[in-house]
Amino acid sequence: MTSLVVFSVTGFAGYAALLPVAPLWAVHGGADEAGAGLVNGILLLATIATQLLVPGALRRFGWRPVLVVGMVLLGLPALLYTTSDALGPVLALSAIRGMGFGVLTVTGSSAAGLIAPPGRRGEAIGVYGLAVAVPNLLLLPAGPWVAENLGYAVIFAISATPLLGIPGAVGLARAVQGHLARLDADPTTPPGASGDGRDWAAYRSLLRPTVILLGMTLAGGAVLTFAPQLVDSPLVATAGLFVMGLVAAIARWRAGLLADRHGAERFAWPLVLVGAAGMVLIAWTLREPASMPVATFLGGMALVGLGYGALQNLTLVMAFESVSRARHDLASAVWNVGFDAGTAIGSVLVGAIAVRASFSVGILVAGVLTLATVPLAVARVRRP
Repeated sequence: MTSLVVFSVTGFAGYAALLPVAPLWAVHGGADEAGAGLVNGILLLATIATQLLVPGALRRFGWRPVLVVGMVLLGLPALLYTTSDALGPVLALSAIRGMGFGVLTVTGSSAAGLIAPPGRRGEAIGVYGLAVAVPNLLLLPAGPWVAENLGYAVIFAISATPLLGIPGAVGLARAVQGHLARLDADPTTPPGASGDGRDWAAYRSLLRPTVILLGMTLAGGAVLTFAPQLVDSPLVATAGLFVMGLVAAIARWRAGLLADRHGAERFAWPLVLVGAAGMVLIAWTLREPASMPVATFLGGMALVGLGYGALQNLTLVMAFESVSRARHDLASAVWNVGFDAGTAIGSVLVGAIAVRASFSVGILVAGVLTLATVPLAVARVRRP
């Protein structure tokens, strides 16, 4: 697990530190709001496109080269931002970083499920989730401050930390490949556990946990994107993001223990309700921004964080349980696409509704869409 933690912490530190800063760097070079918005849009598109290709790359090239190349693609472009703040080069570097981030997300979550000790998969995924959440919790809000007060060069250097994680990537690849070799050599391994090529059947079994995740990340992504615009006070917005991030990190970490002891299925639908209730509470507080009850707003952010964090763990456990161990790379890819697609849809949808109505209506609609996944969360899949 040590290699997985090093790999994840350094990789996500490089991602999180630059996420809010790269658009500011484009504005520094003369880009308008639309150009700045393209920066992370290109990053996300490249991430999703790469995530779909990672399972095939792992089978063709092996874990070590894929993990090392991913860390290089994520870390090296951060240093190259210093060469130009023009929009074209910034977009090109963002696309390259998105490719590296796509590799990081799929391989990290897949490895967490593969190397987990028997009966402790949820706990291992929880540790992975904590390693992912801590850099985001610390560096997402700190990035713009560092860039403005210490200089962009400092944040670009911090964003190159995936290069320092290459030894962790090599160690993680060794651990995963050793586990897969033992799986192949075990005479008790059921037929097809090393992969039988029936990816379409795997896709169908992964659809349910992925849609549940998409519904929750649609809500969480909208709140994370627009929190600074939801309230008039930057301090309240920062406090809300911190509360949501902290609760989500703890929930993602500890939910794994519940999944190991009692199964992930039984906790899915209550957490969907919790996340949707948080969105409704936030929407209610935004009706009158001038007299918004701060404590209620923070309470809503905490509820969204609880559902957002815990369901990330539980839906990943559900996805891994839906396929053989040799299909964990595919399960991870589909899960990550659901996560990023939900984030993107939530941001675009709530932004479009806010232009025509209000943020209160947009947040409420996102909460209703989250609530619509309850039937999927309640349903039980019959397992052989």
